[in-house]
Amino acid sequence: MAWHDHLVSTAKPISPRAGLLAICAAGVLWGTGGLAVQLIRERLPMSTLTVSAWRMALAALVLIITVVVGRHGPALWALMRARPKTAVFVGSCTAAYQALYFWAVTEAGVTIATVVSLGLAPVLLTLWDSRRLRPTARRVGVLIAALSGLVIVTVAASSSGVVTGPHPMIGVLAACLSGASYAVATQVGRPLAAGHPAVVLTAVTTVSGTLVLTPLALLSGGPFVPVDLPTWSILIYLGVFTMALAYGLLYAGLRTTSGSAAVIATLLEPVTAGVVAWLVLGERIGLLGVAGMLLILGAVAGLGEEAP
Repeated sequence: MAWHDHLVSTAKPISPRAGLLAICAAGVLWGTGGLAVQLIRERLPMSTLTVSAWRMALAALVLIITVVVGRHGPALWALMRARPKTAVFVGSCTAAYQALYFWAVTEAGVTIATVVSLGLAPVLLTLWDSRRLRPTARRVGVLIAALSGLVIVTVAASSSGVVTGPHPMIGVLAACLSGASYAVATQVGRPLAAGHPAVVLTAVTTVSGTLVLTPLALLSGGPFVPVDLPTWSILIYLGVFTMALAYGLLYAGLRTTSGSAAVIATLLEPVTAGVVAWLVLGERIGLLGVAGMLLILGAVAGLGEEAP
């Protein structure tokens, strides 16, 4: 069955393994976003908040067109009648995750922000899942391997060790809030994903996120509207592939994947980012970075063994 069918249908089943693969694909797409943002900022001094706002706005536009052309209006109406506040809340949490992460980067540095924000989410969701079902030894081992790999990859990616920003404590707090927002968006979005088409859910959440981020972007300073075609092309890539498609795959996969497993699978994002930086920018990964990537890949493979 084509991935498009999974994104637009609620009736057609998706296997746990296919769901995990969809979330892994989302993580890979997100991993290319860092390079895209860097290319934009090399051309134009656009704030990261502005880039994020355009990313969500363009994704929302594409998804709204898809909903209209695909005649998913009834499904959209059903979602807005059944759980409008929840869908808007998930979109707001997604926007908050991005904004808080970028704030953490400016205050505490990339390394600390990445380790705390991406590392906190799987811990929180594993604790949440353990309320109903005690985690197996395999799941605990997967979590430890994934978090260890994340720390190693992030530290190895920093040319001078753990680099901090001007206000590390504020940055750590922002990163904690970012990771918590990511965890909440994943957990709250999971039941919505089980009952509504992924394309409809993603459209509602991206519209909500756009409404949250746009005022912040306007207040952040710097140019807001790009004037050259290459910058627009990169923004469109960010919106269509790293937002609309990636989050559609995430919500499709959440139908059969637990929240804690999902955020572990999305740790493929820093792995992809490292590989892309090596291939495109010539940045050295080093043996330490490779070891961290292998740990994360091994953890994701361990999740695959759990899926029947």
